[in-house]
Amino acid sequence: MPRIHCACGLASGLSLALPAGAARHVQVLRLQPGDALTLFNGEGGEFEATVTQMGRSAVQVAVGRHHAIEREMPKPVHLAVVMPANDRMDWLVEKAAELGAASVQPLVSARSVLRLQGERAAKKAAHWQAVAVAACEQCGRNRVPTVHPVAELAHWLARPTATDAGQRLLLSLRDGGRTLRQLAPVGAVTLLNGPEGGLTAEEEALAIAAGFTPLTLGPRVLRAETAPLAALAWLQG
Repeated sequence: MPRIHCACGLASGLSLALPAGAARHVQVLRLQPGDALTLFNGEGGEFEATVTQMGRSAVQVAVGRHHAIEREMPKPVHLAVVMPANDRMDWLVEKAAELGAASVQPLVSARSVLRLQGERAAKKAAHWQAVAVAACEQCGRNRVPTVHPVAELAHWLARPTATDAGQRLLLSLRDGGRTLRQLAPVGAVTLLNGPEGGLTAEEEALAIAAGFTPLTLGPRVLRAETAPLAALAWLQG
């Protein structure tokens, strides 16, 4: 059954004109009056719904029963990632949403290949938020991870709220890093990962000063878009 994110208030018994984005999705799927679908708005659970009217641009649905279904990770994991280049950030956001990340913070650091500012950065963040929504529609999540505005690493580390989400872990190639098995996080986790060339020694020192513990994922050097997803997958349990 099609699952569609509907960014509006939902309630059982409601007759609703879908927002433009959701309506386009229904039209692309070529649903017809009487067809069933599932709606969710990110506030928890999902709703049964039935298409009642199809217009050129408007789609009307009848909202049915609410099901308090959640498919979230046992602990919230927030990814703070220096953006990889090309379309790899799209892929990272998509897979992070599928794997259950609670949020994604795109960052710029000294060795960043992808550098975004101003309107371009805002458009990219909105694009990545849409990627996260589509991933949740596909994978069954009823809560959409927040994709935050692009930030400079040093500025982000200096914010009081940037590093206060439980345990703070820095994916690092430095000697002496601890493993996830050794750390065994039990609460919320923030994972910080650098760009293709890694964080500079000064940036790693800033992160450690902000409370991040260096973390190793093993002897192999993983790509910038692979490492945070590998850690996220391990934390599923």
